[in-house]
Amino acid sequence: MRRLVLALFLAMLSATALAQNIEYRDSAEEARFRALTEQLRCVMCQNQSLADSSAPIAHDLRLEIIRMMREGKSDAQIKQFLVARYTDFVLYDPEVKPTTWLLWFGPGLLILAGGITIAVIVRNRSREAPRAPPPIDSQEW
Repeated sequence: MRRLVLALFLAMLSATALAQNIEYRDSAEEARFRALTEQLRCVMCQNQSLADSSAPIAHDLRLEIIRMMREGKSDAQIKQFLVARYTDFVLYDPEVKPTTWLLWFGPGLLILAGGITIAVIVRNRSREAPRAPPPIDSQEW
Protein backbone atom coordinates (compact mmCIF):
# COMPACT_ATOMS: atom_id res chain seq x y z
CA MET A 1 0.00 0.00 0.00
CA ARG A 2 2.83 2.38 0.87
CA ARG A 3 4.47 1.71 -2.48
CA LEU A 4 1.25 2.55 -4.29
CA VAL A 5 0.89 5.82 -2.39
CA LEU A 6 4.55 6.65 -3.05
CA ALA A 7 4.14 5.86 -6.76
CA LEU A 8 1.05 8.08 -7.01
CA PHE A 9 2.83 10.89 -5.16
CA LEU A 10 5.83 10.67 -7.49
CA ALA A 11 3.56 10.63 -10.56
CA MET A 12 1.79 13.78 -9.35
CA LEU A 13 5.11 15.43 -8.55
CA SER A 14 6.51 14.65 -12.00
CA ALA A 15 3.33 15.93 -13.68
CA THR A 16 3.63 19.18 -11.74
CA ALA A 17 7.30 19.48 -12.66
CA LEU A 18 6.46 18.81 -16.31
CA ALA A 19 3.85 21.56 -16.28
CA GLN A 20 6.19 24.12 -14.73
CA ASN A 21 9.39 23.78 -16.77
CA ILE A 22 9.09 27.12 -18.60
CA GLU A 23 11.76 29.67 -17.81
CA TYR A 24 10.56 33.24 -18.21
CA ARG A 25 12.70 36.11 -19.43
CA ASP A 26 11.20 38.56 -16.95
CA SER A 27 8.23 39.03 -14.63
CA ALA A 28 6.22 40.84 -17.33
CA GLU A 29 6.48 37.83 -19.65
CA GLU A 30 5.45 35.53 -16.81
CA ALA A 31 2.45 37.71 -15.90
CA ARG A 32 1.30 37.89 -19.54
CA PHE A 33 1.74 34.13 -19.97
CA ARG A 34 -0.20 33.34 -16.80
CA ALA A 35 -3.01 35.74 -17.72
CA LEU A 36 -3.28 34.27 -21.21
CA THR A 37 -3.24 30.63 -20.11
CA GLU A 38 -5.95 31.39 -17.51
CA GLN A 39 -8.20 32.64 -20.34
CA LEU A 40 -7.75 29.48 -22.41
CA ARG A 41 -9.39 26.10 -21.81
CA CYS A 42 -7.53 22.80 -21.97
CA VAL A 43 -8.88 20.97 -25.02
CA MET A 44 -8.60 17.59 -23.30
CA CYS A 45 -9.87 18.39 -19.81
CA GLN A 46 -13.49 19.01 -18.90
CA ASN A 47 -13.24 22.50 -17.48
CA GLN A 48 -9.66 23.38 -16.61
CA SER A 49 -7.62 26.24 -17.88
CA LEU A 50 -4.33 25.64 -19.67
CA ALA A 51 -2.59 27.03 -16.62
CA ASP A 52 -4.18 24.45 -14.29
CA SER A 53 -4.15 21.36 -16.51
CA SER A 54 -1.53 18.65 -16.25
CA ALA A 55 -2.57 16.95 -19.51
CA PRO A 56 0.24 16.42 -22.04
CA ILE A 57 -1.58 18.47 -24.69
CA ALA A 58 -1.90 21.37 -22.23
CA HIS A 59 1.86 21.24 -21.67
CA ASP A 60 2.44 21.31 -25.43
CA LEU A 61 0.03 24.24 -25.84
CA ARG A 62 1.77 26.18 -23.08
CA LEU A 63 5.09 25.69 -24.88
CA GLU A 64 3.47 26.80 -28.16
CA ILE A 65 2.03 29.90 -26.46
CA ILE A 66 5.35 30.95 -24.94
CA ARG A 67 7.03 30.38 -28.34
CA MET A 68 4.49 32.63 -30.09
CA MET A 69 4.80 35.26 -27.35
CA ARG A 70 8.55 35.33 -27.89
CA GLU A 71 7.98 35.70 -31.65
CA GLY A 72 6.16 38.93 -30.86
CA LYS A 73 2.59 37.79 -31.49
CA SER A 74 -0.20 39.56 -29.64
CA ASP A 75 -2.66 37.83 -27.33
CA ALA A 76 -5.36 38.20 -30.00
CA GLN A 77 -3.15 36.51 -32.61
CA ILE A 78 -2.36 33.65 -30.23
CA LYS A 79 -6.05 33.17 -29.48
CA GLN A 80 -6.88 33.23 -33.21
CA PHE A 81 -4.24 30.55 -33.80
CA LEU A 82 -5.74 28.31 -31.11
CA VAL A 83 -9.34 28.93 -32.24
CA ALA A 84 -8.37 28.01 -35.81
CA ARG A 85 -7.12 24.65 -34.55
CA TYR A 86 -9.50 23.86 -31.66
CA THR A 87 -12.62 25.99 -32.39
CA ASP A 88 -14.18 28.42 -29.93
CA PHE A 89 -14.17 25.70 -27.25
CA VAL A 90 -10.62 26.71 -26.34
CA LEU A 91 -11.81 30.16 -25.20
CA TYR A 92 -13.48 30.66 -21.85
CA ASP A 93 -15.08 33.85 -23.18
CA PRO A 94 -15.78 33.34 -26.91
CA GLU A 95 -17.05 36.12 -29.16
CA VAL A 96 -20.79 36.52 -29.69
CA LYS A 97 -21.35 35.35 -33.27
CA PRO A 98 -23.87 33.06 -35.01
CA THR A 99 -21.87 29.92 -34.22
CA THR A 100 -21.81 30.72 -30.49
CA TRP A 101 -25.37 32.04 -30.05
CA LEU A 102 -26.54 28.79 -28.47
CA LEU A 103 -23.64 28.96 -26.03
CA TRP A 104 -24.39 32.55 -25.06
CA PHE A 105 -28.20 32.56 -25.16
CA GLY A 106 -29.03 28.87 -24.56
CA PRO A 107 -29.10 29.05 -20.75
CA GLY A 108 -31.41 32.08 -20.83
CA LEU A 109 -33.70 30.33 -23.31
CA LEU A 110 -33.84 27.26 -21.06
CA ILE A 111 -34.77 29.41 -18.06
CA LEU A 112 -37.42 31.20 -20.11
CA ALA A 113 -38.87 27.88 -21.35
CA GLY A 114 -38.92 26.55 -17.77
CA GLY A 115 -40.70 29.66 -16.53
CA ILE A 116 -43.32 29.43 -19.28
CA THR A 117 -43.86 25.73 -18.52
CA ILE A 118 -44.35 26.41 -14.82
CA ALA A 119 -46.75 29.29 -15.57
CA VAL A 120 -48.86 27.06 -17.87
CA ILE A 121 -48.99 24.27 -15.28
CA VAL A 122 -50.01 26.64 -12.48
CA ARG A 123 -52.67 28.30 -14.66
CA ASN A 124 -54.13 24.93 -15.70
CA ARG A 125 -54.29 23.71 -12.12
CA SER A 126 -55.99 26.89 -10.94
CA ARG A 127 -58.71 26.42 -13.61
CA GLU A 128 -59.60 22.95 -12.35
CA ALA A 129 -62.78 22.64 -10.27
CA PRO A 130 -62.08 23.20 -6.60
CA ARG A 131 -62.09 20.04 -4.58
CA ALA A 132 -64.27 19.54 -1.54
CA PRO A 133 -62.39 19.98 1.71
CA PRO A 134 -61.63 16.78 3.59
CA PRO A 135 -64.23 15.80 6.23
CA ILE A 136 -63.57 17.05 9.70
CA ASP A 137 -62.98 14.27 12.13
CA SER A 138 -65.07 14.97 15.19
CA GLN A 139 -63.33 12.46 17.37
CA GLU A 140 -61.01 13.75 20.00
CA TRP A 141 -57.88 11.87 20.65
